[in-house]
Amino acid sequence: MVTAEIKYLGNLRTECHHFASGTIIETDAPTDNKGKGERFSPTDLVATAYASCMLTIMAIYCNEQGIEMHMGIARVQKIMEANPRRIGKIIIDLDFSGNNWSELEAEKAIRAGRACPVAKTLGDNVEIEFIIKV
Repeated sequence: MVTAEIKYLGNLRTECHHFASGTIIETDAPTDNKGKGERFSPTDLVATAYASCMLTIMAIYCNEQGIEMHMGIARVQKIMEANPRRIGKIIIDLDFSGNNWSELEAEKAIRAGRACPVAKTLGDNVEIEFIIKV
């Protein structure tokens, strides 16, 4: 089954249609690569997907373990490299301070998040830096 259909709209933009939900995301080339930067760039989505996947896996883990996860906020910074142009580093600033986790609960939940599918997909190809507040 096809997950999505992506159409080029011109002017360095695409429209991404997710079939299962009907959701549409438009992308734009970033300003540092000849675009207007008026939408997420494809590489922005990769960095954002990492943090989103991590939070989702942590919530699943917490639900399965009976650990309350009331909140989780991730702020993502993507740093590009040249030659070849690629994501060189992703900095993920995570805030779980509203959960009142014990040190052990936090350690286990974060470990689960760091093993999310996007993290496994990117592997060692991108440097990931975490800043974590619990």
